[in-house]
Amino acid sequence: MYQAILLDIDGTLTNDQKQITPRTREALMAAQDKGVVLVLASGRANMGLTGFADVLDMKSHNGVFVCFNGAKAMNYQTGEVYFQQTLSVEQGKRVLEHMHEFDVCPIYDRGAYMYAENAFFTIERDGAPWHIAEYEAHNNNYLLCEVANNATFLDWEVNKILVAGQPEYLQQHWQQMAAPFEGELSSMFTAPFYYEFTPLGVDKTRALGKTFARLGISPAHTIAFGDAQNDLTMLQWAGTGVAMGNAVDEVRAAADEITLSNNEDGIAAALERLAPKLL
Repeated sequence: MYQAILLDIDGTLTNDQKQITPRTREALMAAQDKGVVLVLASGRANMGLTGFADVLDMKSHNGVFVCFNGAKAMNYQTGEVYFQQTLSVEQGKRVLEHMHEFDVCPIYDRGAYMYAENAFFTIERDGAPWHIAEYEAHNNNYLLCEVANNATFLDWEVNKILVAGQPEYLQQHWQQMAAPFEGELSSMFTAPFYYEFTPLGVDKTRALGKTFARLGISPAHTIAFGDAQNDLTMLQWAGTGVAMGNAVDEVRAAADEITLSNNEDGIAAALERLAPKLL
C-alpha cells in the first residue's frame, strides 16, 4: 500500500492551463482521506506551491513541499523545515557575475520578492513575446523587483538561481554557463527556457530521503509522477515511478509505468489502475 504520492507540478499535476482538473483532484483528495501523504516536488519556490496545495487541502493533511528542485523540504501545515541547503553568498555572486556574459535573465528570491536586472526581459514563446521574469514572479505569488546589478545586490544565501532565456540560446550556451562551477554546484534544465543553479548534490531525491526518514516512510511505499529531467531521480527512487504521457524520452525510458498525459488526467488514471483501494 502506498503511504505517499510524489507529484511534480508543471506538466504533471497540472494541465497545460496550469490547472488541477476535477478528476485528478478527486483522486488525490480520496488518497489523502485514506492517510496518504501528498508531496509537491517542484523547481518552484514554496510560495509557488501554495495555490496548488490549497486546491488539494494539503494544509489539513500534513502535506509536504519539496521546492527549489530539492534545496528545501517543509511541512505545509506547520511550516517545519525538514531539509534545506543553500548557495553561499560568494557562490551566488559568482554565478550572477558570470551570467553577465550571456543573453539571459537570472532570477532569485527573498521573502515576498523575486529579483531581476530586467523586469521586461523578453523571449519568444508560441510566436509571441513573453516577459519571462514577470511571469515567473507573478506565477509564484511574488512581487518582482528590478535591481541595477545582481552580483553586487545579492547579500544573502539563496536556494537556487533560475536563469531564463530563449530555448535555442540556452541549448547553445548552457555548457559555457555551467563550466566554471563544475564540481562545485549542480545545474540543470527544468524547462526549455529555464536553466537552474543549486547547491552541489541537491535534487528532489535527497530532500525526499531526508524528509521520509523523519516521517518513517520507506521509498518502497511511495509512488512518484513526473515528466521532465529534474524528475528522473525521483521516479527512480520511489517504489513506483510513473512517467506522464507527455514526459521526455529519458524519463519515459526510466519509469516503471507510463500513464496518460497531463491533459488526460494521467495521475488519476494511474492511481485508478495501480492503487484502486486508495480511491
